[in-house]
Amino acid sequence: MATDLNAERVTVMGLGRFGGGEGLVRWLLQQGADVLISDCAPKDTLTPVIDRIEAAVGRRPTLATGTHEAAHFTQTDLVVVNPAVPHPWDNVWLRHAAAAGVPCTTAMRLLVQRLPDRRRVLGITGSVGKSTTATMIHHILQAAGLDARLGGNIGGSLLPEVHTLTSDTLVVLECSSAQLHWLNHSESWEGWSPGTAVTTNIAPNHLDWHGSEAHYRSSKAVIEAFQQQGDHALHGEDTADQIETITLVVPGTHNQLNAALAIKACRVFGDVDEATARGALASFGGLPHRLQAVDDGASPRFWNDAKASTPGATSLALQAFADRLHRVHLIAGGYDKGVSLDAIAAHAPTLGGIYCIGATGAIIAQAARDLGATAVFHCDTLDNAFARAHARMASDDIMLLSPACASWDQFDDFRARGERFIQLVQQAQSKTAAPTSSLTDATP
Repeated sequence: MATDLNAERVTVMGLGRFGGGEGLVRWLLQQGADVLISDCAPKDTLTPVIDRIEAAVGRRPTLATGTHEAAHFTQTDLVVVNPAVPHPWDNVWLRHAAAAGVPCTTAMRLLVQRLPDRRRVLGITGSVGKSTTATMIHHILQAAGLDARLGGNIGGSLLPEVHTLTSDTLVVLECSSAQLHWLNHSESWEGWSPGTAVTTNIAPNHLDWHGSEAHYRSSKAVIEAFQQQGDHALHGEDTADQIETITLVVPGTHNQLNAALAIKACRVFGDVDEATARGALASFGGLPHRLQAVDDGASPRFWNDAKASTPGATSLALQAFADRLHRVHLIAGGYDKGVSLDAIAAHAPTLGGIYCIGATGAIIAQAARDLGATAVFHCDTLDNAFARAHARMASDDIMLLSPACASWDQFDDFRARGERFIQLVQQAQSKTAAPTSSLTDATP
């Protein structure tokens, strides 16, 4: 049941990087709450966000940075936890809150408590493809003329617009494993699942957050654990053998599978006919940093798949170029999430080259060499990897950034990693296109 937050003291633990925390704080202030943000990041990195919040709402939250303090978790009425906070069940600050009887929640919980009708919500999760499939579903629903909103893990918060949702609104929520963990049953929470649950696939991921694969899988299962009679649960594996070619801009068999699942979901969730759904997807341009063609032309050579933070995601990206793997120069590596990277090393002997970066770079490079790959380069940084790969590329070769690892060892997030790759491509193309003097133009 939704509670009134007017005049309540609320501590927000971690503002976050993708905009959801900013939307949450704006909404809390608009409800009349007295908000304190407790964040370990340096103050100067958060001040611009706080300035935007004040400009939008006319009120400014209190900001406590550098480290957390016990009083911020005990002398408050509510703690709203950023779902990126790992192992919340044994976090010392959340234990302080529990000992003081202070309830803890998340932005996703606050949202689902306030949605008009659970049956009008489609939740989507999975290890790979959930963002693309969620966006495809939203794209189809809008093309069909329906009032559809997209939110959740994909960025931003629906809380600031929750007052505009009606009983006719269709809500599409991308749900991470961490967000779903917080929607599971607990002493103070009854548990929640959407009326339509979609799971793209499940493979080991985020073991650094969950501690084990079993916990990761049990968290993902929350997407349909509390469904009721008449609800729907769809799985990517159920459409794998039913796929027919769908006209798409984005390449790869995996995107055909995403599209097939999106069409099936829209037929169940929004009663959209298949012809309308297929027609809508023909204009779907894909998402940035997800197998995104960086250069123009009929045969792009540079592909930005910076969002690929698991071996499974990178393997799917490589499958999009299955007929020419020997011409693919793969840049892989990054933050170590505790997941085996043997599957990435196994691709190395078939590639034009593998260029290993970040904290896992040495691990991938050694594993690739152990499998007999020779075009293996431990480059440490993305800049070094790009330069090495670019120097080795033939005119019809492909460079693919698909790291199979998170970005946090060298970048703030996958977006920053992808944007740097795009910059490097543009710089290289600019140098190639620069005019040079010819002998015929020289003055004798």
